[in-house]
Amino acid sequence: MPKRDIKTYNVIQQTARVDDDVIEKMGIDVKAVTSNAPSNPGLSKEVYEEGDYYCFCDVYGVLWKMPKIGGFYYDMVEQPFKNEVDVQAVASYPWTDMNDPIIYKDMKAKADLFTYEQEKAYCLERPYGGIWETALWVCGFESMYCNMMIEKDFAHALMKKITELRMQYWKNAVEQVKDSILIVSEADDVASQNGLLCSMELYKEMVHPYHKKLFSYIKSLSKEKIYINYHTCGAAKEMLPLLIEEGVDIINPVQISAKGMNTKELKKEFGNDLVFWGGGIDTQYVLQNGTKQEIYDEVKRRIDDLAPGGGFVFSAVHNIQANVPPENVAYMWEAL
Repeated sequence: MPKRDIKTYNVIQQTARVDDDVIEKMGIDVKAVTSNAPSNPGLSKEVYEEGDYYCFCDVYGVLWKMPKIGGFYYDMVEQPFKNEVDVQAVASYPWTDMNDPIIYKDMKAKADLFTYEQEKAYCLERPYGGIWETALWVCGFESMYCNMMIEKDFAHALMKKITELRMQYWKNAVEQVKDSILIVSEADDVASQNGLLCSMELYKEMVHPYHKKLFSYIKSLSKEKIYINYHTCGAAKEMLPLLIEEGVDIINPVQISAKGMNTKELKKEFGNDLVFWGGGIDTQYVLQNGTKQEIYDEVKRRIDDLAPGGGFVFSAVHNIQANVPPENVAYMWEAL
């Protein structure tokens, strides 16, 4: 296949845009309709160098850096709301105008191309991180966790504002593509490798109401059923009943290497309520380091666990990063 310049799909995650000839060769049948939201740091082009790092500052004022040597993605290093607890600061902050038409430019054209000409499904993408995730990013994790415990008025004001911005986005985005909409992408990481990011009680108080409000609002925007494709990494099994209650239909990326994320058990307990979009192969260990036989055995196991009765979209767990041999990706696809 011809060599081409790599086009970055998301700056923070350093993911490449997949060319159409690769998509066709691999039989990929779902594409992404993305926004042009200037609030999306993944679309930023204003990268500069500073010593041993590449850097950029997104429109929310979060500074991101990636090591020039050995860096696979950007990390946040400075936040605009760090140490801020004044509710008025939330109201006065220069948030992105979600009614800006440039955000939705070409959205309908992409949806129509994928649906009617290429005959593929598409997922309508979110403009930024999730509600809670955005709050954690603009405050910094430690500050936001403290706010959730002792500065609850500020934390609620921030979560409420981000939810309102998100509702404005989805109202406008769904209006663009409502003739063909099926799946929308939402997110909020709720777990780490070994457990939840906060207690269930704190989640129910500080995050759950905003998810429920947003997801029900999205589903109200179309006469046709809209499926919520929800991304959370980590050991999220304990949280799945609450996510289902919130209106989540699809879970991604199904991090099978995290604690308690046994695919057979997940299918048995939640297969009637959730589609598993991911979990096709572990990317932390097997895809990076496995032999051809180990990759085959892993793919077969996950299909055997998750595919019976439907409700499984085969995909690797999260991003395939730069240290994964291309041959191993091919082995994965041969196994599938």
